[in-house]
Amino acid sequence: MSRNEIDTRIQAAIEDRKKQWADFYDPNNPPRHMLLIRLTENTPARPLPHPDKKQQRIEWAWMQYLAQMKRVAWLDDDTMPHLDVYTGTEIFAEAFGCSVHRPEDNMPFALPLITEASQVSTLHVPDLDVPCLKLLFEIADELRARGGPNAVLKMVDVQSPMGIAALIWKKTSFYAAMVDQPEAVKELAAKAKVLLVAFLDEWVARYGVDFVAHCPDYYMPKGITLSEDEIGSVSPDAYYDLFHTELVELSRRYGGIGIHCCANAKHQWEGLKRIPDLRLLNLVQPPDILREAYLYFASHVPQMHSWCGEGDPMGWIAQLPKESRVVLQVSADSKKQAIDLSSRLREVMKGQTT
Repeated sequence: MSRNEIDTRIQAAIEDRKKQWADFYDPNNPPRHMLLIRLTENTPARPLPHPDKKQQRIEWAWMQYLAQMKRVAWLDDDTMPHLDVYTGTEIFAEAFGCSVHRPEDNMPFALPLITEASQVSTLHVPDLDVPCLKLLFEIADELRARGGPNAVLKMVDVQSPMGIAALIWKKTSFYAAMVDQPEAVKELAAKAKVLLVAFLDEWVARYGVDFVAHCPDYYMPKGITLSEDEIGSVSPDAYYDLFHTELVELSRRYGGIGIHCCANAKHQWEGLKRIPDLRLLNLVQPPDILREAYLYFASHVPQMHSWCGEGDPMGWIAQLPKESRVVLQVSADSKKQAIDLSSRLREVMKGQTT
């Protein structure tokens, strides 16, 4: 078989995976599950997302993409090969002027810029050509040029507008201001939303509507994905007053939303359920909480949580609600183990849909 024939076969397989993901999200289709096999064999360490490591980040992402493309030919799972424009949580706060702490052995994070409500009015919404954002487009442009117009990019680390505000404003006074000066909090989040929308609009214009989410790495045919980690610390009333509207607006603007939340936020599940076009929910919580989540959201939205079941992965699907749609994540230490897991799990999954 020639290289062109191999490339054609791989591209056809990728297009089929895109269709499978689209069918998975479609609530009019019967419930089904998706499978991601995490192969840890020969995985090189990822350079930290520091500005001076631009080229190293590009080369690492490119090598990972080539490895994923090769894996499509021999591993039957639903992983979408993607060009990884990875970042920390700091990028949009940094654009507003926050200093960034960059440890040598961990991810960077933003340091608060303001401490009180009176400072909000002094902040101006930055342009997309600020160095920290311009760098991300440069990395994405280079990777897309190498991968071609059909290559899928992985989204940068997107926080919600209120999450960005919580990085800019020192937390100890930020939460107090939610009660005492909510209009200032809303003003800061509105400014964060203006920047976020400008960034996402430019991203879509350059790279298209489909992408792989930043956390975890599921494929989205369209929409937006973000982290919403502050809702665990507020009441349901505060959620509806400060968080819900911006999530609704973003979902409507981009045609759907996927949400990651690692906060203890069970008291907000009802509010999350009310977000229109919620495409996927990812919670990082202990297994007992996630068992409840699988039941609560089973017929409402696809789920991809940090726990999929107890014991042998072959028994995980039987532990999930029958009406649920779940992305299963399984680890493999070698190519042989990955192929074996795929073969056996596909048989189990086939039995669930017949």
